[in-house]
Amino acid sequence: MRSLLALLCLAPLACGDSGGGSGGGSETTSATSLTPTSEPTTAAPTSTTGASGASASATSTLGESTSPVSASSTGDGPKFDLGSMPDLGGSPCGGDTGGNQPEFSYIWVANSGEGTISKIDTQTLVEQGRYRVRPDSAGSPSRTSVNLSGDVAVANRLGGVTKVYAEMADCKESNGQPGIQTSSNNISLAWGEEECIAWHTPFAFTTQRPVAWAPGTLNPATCKYENEKLWTAGGQNNIADSLTIHRLNGETGAIEDTIAMPDVFHGYFGAYGGAVNQAGDFWFITYDLPSTLVRVDAKTLAYEKFSVPNGLCPYGFAVDSKGRPWTGSFCQASARFTPETQAWDQFPVLGYGLQQDADGRMWIADYSLPGTRAIDPESLAILDTIPLNSGSVKGISIDFYGYVWVVDMNQSAFRVDPDDHSVLSYDGLVGPYTYSDMTGWGLSNVANPQG
Repeated sequence: MRSLLALLCLAPLACGDSGGGSGGGSETTSATSLTPTSEPTTAAPTSTTGASGASASATSTLGESTSPVSASSTGDGPKFDLGSMPDLGGSPCGGDTGGNQPEFSYIWVANSGEGTISKIDTQTLVEQGRYRVRPDSAGSPSRTSVNLSGDVAVANRLGGVTKVYAEMADCKESNGQPGIQTSSNNISLAWGEEECIAWHTPFAFTTQRPVAWAPGTLNPATCKYENEKLWTAGGQNNIADSLTIHRLNGETGAIEDTIAMPDVFHGYFGAYGGAVNQAGDFWFITYDLPSTLVRVDAKTLAYEKFSVPNGLCPYGFAVDSKGRPWTGSFCQASARFTPETQAWDQFPVLGYGLQQDADGRMWIADYSLPGTRAIDPESLAILDTIPLNSGSVKGISIDFYGYVWVVDMNQSAFRVDPDDHSVLSYDGLVGPYTYSDMTGWGLSNVANPQG
């Protein structure tokens, strides 16, 4: 049982209108435990003194469980900034955590430069696994998405989606060797030897970026999520009408639905960022101008198109707890879209990845700072500013203890305490590039909004 993910998602999922909007300005279209023998290298989390003057320090060795000591993880137990937990009642899925901490919490970061993804424990900052995500290791993985079961899917820019199990208990014997062979540090196993790869679905796209899990349904008898689906999108570079959306079976990776969108301009990069709302509808935004925001209805597979305001340069993408899409932008401003009114509201922060925390704050990776800023979800005012020692901040994700994670393009994933601004970093990544829902908090936040 994945206790925190399960605990956060025990409340019944809403089945109402997705709020995609149907008034003027939109268009609706129907659509048909054995570890590797190599020795891990050593990398220590580094510490930074935050703006508040607090500092954090830690050391760890990859492959070992050495917990960092920080201002937010000593004395009072783990930071758990999640608001109120759902009423568990007599559910057998409550476990023995008492709603105080998750059974595990990982951030999954793509090492685009070596064709792998890293599984990093968000409390110890120890890398607990590294996985090749395409048979040739040449797919250039980027976006990752974590489902409510805790497992990850990653899209390769050059085509193909791969799912990796989070827990070794779920991994399947597949290579003919006794036991389960899987990575437990920063050394990846060969394709076909690694047994925690759940499935790989190849695609003939020349550009494939968005990947987003839909919520699925918790079975209270087994405490497992069922009917989990995965959205992805791709196309061909500079083929204007090549954009195609797929929905995959989360258990097998089989393609269940295909939606061609020749009326949505593809350009070179095509669909760039994607996320779902509570109903499992797939929202995504295209990169090349003229940029388009699209919602695909999870039930009918019909889709709506919304024009992105002139002057915006869409990049990172998220959906908040009220079902509103947000986009980071590297020119003019970033923006929030309200489906009910089809209004775009802009705020003067340029950034890439973004994600909402349990207090409603939208955190964005501001590359000019460089660092992260917190945005009020209603007024769009800047609530907080936290500089980081990086020249290339890219992605944002919130973990299940309330920490803000910022991934750069050098070698680091920074863990930021939003209360005292103390920072720890894991610095053993290789060509990292991820700014999607790396922890699963984003999906949990929309499936079971706090408050």
